[in-house]
Amino acid sequence: MCGLAGVGYFGGRTGAGETTALLERMADAIAHRGPDAREIMDEGQVGLAFARLSLVDPAGGGQPLWSTDGNLVLIANGEVYNHRELAAELGADAPLKTDSDCEVLLYLYRRYGEKFLDRVRGMFAIILWDRASRQLILARDRFGIKPLFLHRDRDRVVMASEIKALFTDAGVRREVDWATALTNPHLNAAAAITQVPLTTWFKDIESVPAATVVRIDLADGATTSHRYWDLPDPVELLAASDDELILRYRHLLEDSVAECATADAELGVFLSGGVDSAAVAALARGTAGDLHTFTVLSASTLLNGDGPGAAEVARQLGVPNHQLVFEADRIPGVDEWKRLLWLMETPICGPEQFYKHELHRYAKAVRPELRGMLLGAAADEFAGGYTTTLAGQTDWPGFLGNLRMMARNDGLRRHPSMAPWWNGVNGPFVSEQVLDLPADPYAAYLRYEYEKVQQYNCWHEDRSAAGSGIEARVPFLDHRLVEFLVSLPAGRRETLLWDKRILREAVGDVVPAAFAQREKVPFYWGPFERYTHQVFVSMLTQGKAQLVEEAVAAPDADRYLDGDRIRAALERLGDRPDSIGMELLLRLVNVGLLASMTASLPTPPLPTRGSLTVLAPESADPSDMALAARLGCAVGFPADSIAELADGVLVLSSSTDPGTLYLTVSGTTEFVIDSDAPAWLALFSRIEGGTTVADVVAGLDEDDAEEVRTALAEAVGMGLIRVAN
Repeated sequence: MCGLAGVGYFGGRTGAGETTALLERMADAIAHRGPDAREIMDEGQVGLAFARLSLVDPAGGGQPLWSTDGNLVLIANGEVYNHRELAAELGADAPLKTDSDCEVLLYLYRRYGEKFLDRVRGMFAIILWDRASRQLILARDRFGIKPLFLHRDRDRVVMASEIKALFTDAGVRREVDWATALTNPHLNAAAAITQVPLTTWFKDIESVPAATVVRIDLADGATTSHRYWDLPDPVELLAASDDELILRYRHLLEDSVAECATADAELGVFLSGGVDSAAVAALARGTAGDLHTFTVLSASTLLNGDGPGAAEVARQLGVPNHQLVFEADRIPGVDEWKRLLWLMETPICGPEQFYKHELHRYAKAVRPELRGMLLGAAADEFAGGYTTTLAGQTDWPGFLGNLRMMARNDGLRRHPSMAPWWNGVNGPFVSEQVLDLPADPYAAYLRYEYEKVQQYNCWHEDRSAAGSGIEARVPFLDHRLVEFLVSLPAGRRETLLWDKRILREAVGDVVPAAFAQREKVPFYWGPFERYTHQVFVSMLTQGKAQLVEEAVAAPDADRYLDGDRIRAALERLGDRPDSIGMELLLRLVNVGLLASMTASLPTPPLPTRGSLTVLAPESADPSDMALAARLGCAVGFPADSIAELADGVLVLSSSTDPGTLYLTVSGTTEFVIDSDAPAWLALFSRIEGGTTVADVVAGLDEDDAEEVRTALAEAVGMGLIRVAN
């Protein structure tokens, strides 16, 4: 992970002595990406700046890199994992002078031109100056793992790894694109399979597309693009059995992890109790050397089992685990949040990004030589990780039905004049054909996930790591692995992709069985999300809602935001912060804050430093009342604790259906509890004024009692029940 910046002038112009100063400012803005070295090159018509983080060939891999004839100059951010293989194939045509993994790109370009990336495996963003043709070549990897942005006018183009570096140029427009941001489905969480162009969130700022080579002719600024990769179509698999396909997937994953775990510097792993990160940790052992793992421990991850699960996975794998504690009073300050948001450069910034940034920061503090972090990110998107979630309480056909509903929502978005016929009281009255729905909703869903990976996953994983001078590596985004999954024919999807079976079976011999088959648990969402959301509601309300007030006062905010309604929504969330409302409200506030900060650039660009507390992994015990108190939750309730309904919650029953209970919250029926949820039915059947925890589980066998205790903890986390000594 490094920082790139550059400027190219059109029509024979030069920077007239200003280029070096501009490149220095840009390099300052992205210095966190490359703390090990800095190089500035100013040739008049083209200038390049490079901030280096040394992972491969620390002694000799500095950049810019030059071809032997001096015609090609390269700066690159990322890793070319198969560089040795490619160099061997080029032979004498690649007279490499360093052990850098990126130098081979010069000679691939010299031989193959715009097709030079067709066989490259890795993650990268590239600026290549072809001095002979006076052309700039910009390119990114297949998933946009590494960023590259640009701004152009009639005289020049400026380029950088992060948008904040472009803003150091006084000629670059600094204005949030409100309309595009608020209609972006990844920001507003629209329940639709929607394909929209990647947005940078700012006007006149472009992103080099993933899997694309962009050629800019400095003679006149003319630009052409060549897309060198795309998601494949399904293919026939002939007589391959499920077991053979699972084994093929295992081999691809092993190879990807081995490549990602190769470096001349220390690497770590972000570890939860789920199969994705556990698989990466298990396969990376022995390859990545002294492998340390790092885990978020908050009220939510304690109660959902991620914290204790990560500790147990690490123990069984024999690797150290560091658990970073987020106590109940660890609330991001106003300035701290703004600086984090400025680092992230995206309004899709919330608890996940805060926790991950802090975990990277802790990892760097405890392991100063650490340079890279292996992640389990993006396994779910292509391996069926969201199938059970999107299916609700149904099965694979129900999952496909919900995908079709999401595709229909997009069709109505594209054909709004048809909505009245579809949404009528007794509708629909028209055929789905008028909505131009995809023939294969699952394939359309995969395309949506591909775009989401670029707009959300890769974006925030890069920035949250970069803020601490760490490179994020994502083994599950090896293009061979994704090609294999996307190519599976429709008839094989249910058996291999339902609940991520292909991954669970593939790593069952290296990941402890309980964790290979563990039910998917979102990072902090779900029954215990209330604890996390309460922290961020407190952040928004601090200082008389200072963050909200700054957001609604930002340039153009009055055209797009209703300040009074935002304030009222925040007040309501203070009473019940366990819905998507908090996340969406925070995203709106983030758009306003970004608009405000672009008007007056923050200095320095990095977040302020809050305190860090680490916990020995064996201490992550959900029955530890002292730990639970520090985290702001209550688990392992003493038998004599009093359990009662929270204020505003009522349990209603029906004389015609005695086996069903209705939970109302503030007069609205929120839950219907029946025999499909026996533990919840038992719990709310027994809750009365002054009921002890012992009374709640009295007469139940141990298995049933444990399920009711779990239901009690979930209900407390959701604010439906309170427990007091």
